[in-house]
This record gives sequence, C-alpha cells and structure tokens, in this order.
Amino acid sequence: MLAAIAILSLIGALLSFTSATALTYKLAPNEKECFYTYVTKPGAKIAFYFAVQSGGSFDVDYAVYGPGKEVGKDKIILDGEKERQGDYVFTANDAGEYRFCFDNSVSTFSDKVVDFEIAVEDEPRASLPQKSGASPEQLSGVEETVLRLSGQISTLTRQQKYFRTRENRNFSTVRSTEKRIFNFSLMESGLMVGMACLQVFVVRMFFTGGRKGYV
Repeated sequence: MLAAIAILSLIGALLSFTSATALTYKLAPNEKECFYTYVTKPGAKIAFYFAVQSGGSFDVDYAVYGPGKEVGKDKIILDGEKERQGDYVFTANDAGEYRFCFDNSVSTFSDKVVDFEIAVEDEPRASLPQKSGASPEQLSGVEETVLRLSGQISTLTRQQKYFRTRENRNFSTVRSTEKRIFNFSLMESGLMVGMACLQVFVVRMFFTGGRKGYV
C-alpha cells in the first residue's frame, strides 16, 4: 500500500513539472500563424509534435524560433517545408519566448487542419519520497520503473496520434474519391443524354431528308 502511494506521489510530482498544450488549428490558404510558449529556465526540454489532419496534400511549412543573442532577433531552431508531420525534442539553451509557426503559403485554395502539441519540462527529475526502513536501491528501482512506465505511456500516446492522423487522412481520401466518382458519374450521365439526343436528331434528319427526296 505504501509503495503504491509512493509511486502515485512520484507520478504526480513528475507530471507537475511538465506543462503541455495540445491544439487543433485550421490554416486558411496563404495564412501564417504562430503560437508561443515561455521558458523560465535554460536547459528545459521542449517537445514539439504536429500532424496535418486534412487539406490539400496534407503538408505544411513550419518553423520554430528561439531567443537570439541580439535583442529583437530570433534564431531558427527547427524548420521544414511541405512536411506532413513531425515529432521533435530539443533543449532550450536560453530562457525566453519560443515561437512555433505554421505557413500555408504552399496552398492556394485548400485549408489545412493541423493538430499540434507543445510540452515544456523545466524542472529536474523529482525525487521519490523517502520512507523509513527503505534502502536507496529499492527507491531507485521504483523510480526507474515509474520513469519506464511514463516513457511507455508517451510512446502509446504518440502511436495513438499517428493512427488518428492516418485515419483522418484515409477518411479524407475516401471523401475525395467519392466526390470524384460522383462528378464522373454526372459527366457520364450527361454524355449519355447528349449522345441519345444526338442520335435522335440524326435519325430525324435521315427521315426528313428521305421524305424531301421522295417528293
């Protein structure tokens, strides 16, 4: 019972030191939008994940900016063009404001729906609460188990996001295919009606021409 309480306490301590933001944003054509997070201490770990859920070719330009050495000038930490998704972890060497930007200039007509998450861990590893009579080896073993479970949960979360992205893209492809089939069916029906009208017109011309020649 005490071990379970200790594990829960450590999990709560680990979670309290991490701030995360998960959002879904719809980018209009030729739109550029930025999102911000603030790091209070140098050396913090920043996790950045994004995935284009729908729109166009499921790609978007992105860039991550951090505080520069000169005032008013940001430095580029990460950037990419026509990326469908990304999962990055980097160290914030400087305290200050970090900017995460998405650019849909590659698209002229299509909106892009982007899921992204920004997580900042700016505290050192939490210590397991001490218990009288417990050896450091036991505490270390429990702590490593909790950290391993936390890593496995993070892996499962990323896999769920990946499958969700695949599902949304496949659904978008199905809708696009259905729309194309519907449009093709309309064109085919129009052509069939047009051919039928043309055949009737040609036959009537034959009969009309035959009657005139007979007279």
